[in-house]
Amino acid sequence: SVVNIIHFLLIFCYRALIFPLLIRQGKPTPFFTFVLALLFCVFNGYLQGRSLTNYAAYPLGWLADSRFITGFLGWLIGMAINIHSDHILRNLRKPGETGYKIPRGGMFEYVSGANFFGEILEWFGFALACCTIESLSFALCTLFILGSRARQHHK
Repeated sequence: SVVNIIHFLLIFCYRALIFPLLIRQGKPTPFFTFVLALLFCVFNGYLQGRSLTNYAAYPLGWLADSRFITGFLGWLIGMAINIHSDHILRNLRKPGETGYKIPRGGMFEYVSGANFFGEILEWFGFALACCTIESLSFALCTLFILGSRARQHHK
């Protein structure tokens, strides 16, 4: 479905283009970590794009199906949580200020890794809207990778 391709492109445009431009000067990313993240994103982009353009077939009326609607809402809510949480994190410290601060507001009032929670919800919503093994596999990868990071941040 063209709508699912648009969802996918919006997620990646935010994460790959908009988010990096909004980040303030912080700790440098190790080169190896950068390369691994790049390879992971390129592989996932290829996998999702190929799946949605060549293999995924949706019945007439798919956009009115409860799986698509629920997935779309999960994606939309997850993306809103993710963007808002990133905004809170970017504005935690004043320029030049260092040290650890606990984020407050938004979903941070309910979960310590609100940004991770939003992204996980986003990808599971996407997976439900797409109903492909490729989208589910990426949602699970996101859960394990970001879930692990969220746990570390929480500690």
